Amino acid sequence: MTNTDSLILEVADLEVDVLTGIYSEETGKPQPLRITIQVRYDVADRYDPDTPLDASKNYMDLKHAASEGLPEGVHFKLIEAVGDHICETLFVQDTRVQAVTVKIVKLAIAEANEKIGITLHRERPAE
Repeated sequence: MTNTDSLILEVADLEVDVLTGIYSEETGKPQPLRITIQVRYDVADRYDPDTPLDASKNYMDLKHAASEGLPEGVHFKLIEAVGDHICETLFVQDTRVQAVTVKIVKLAIAEANEKIGITLHRERPAE
């Protein structure tokens, strides 16, 4: 492994309904979000054909952090708070997660297929 080696795991374009923002405040309904998560993960020196599955993160953990891992009935006033919750969930799940980037697109307010939202990047907090 070199200092420039990296491993990025990704789940892209996951659509989730979340109570967030003025949309949910005004309607009382969850807002549809499109979420993409990238996780920078500890990289091994080499991945051979027989490398065991637990040598990497389960992609379903990423998906879970942005879906069932979000508390039901909680209104996140800012979508940044949704992103932070996803980051924190992934850091707690696995110490091999070095950094998390969460892109969130607010689908309900788009008028002409534009992508309105945020990208939040967090490095693992120092312990």
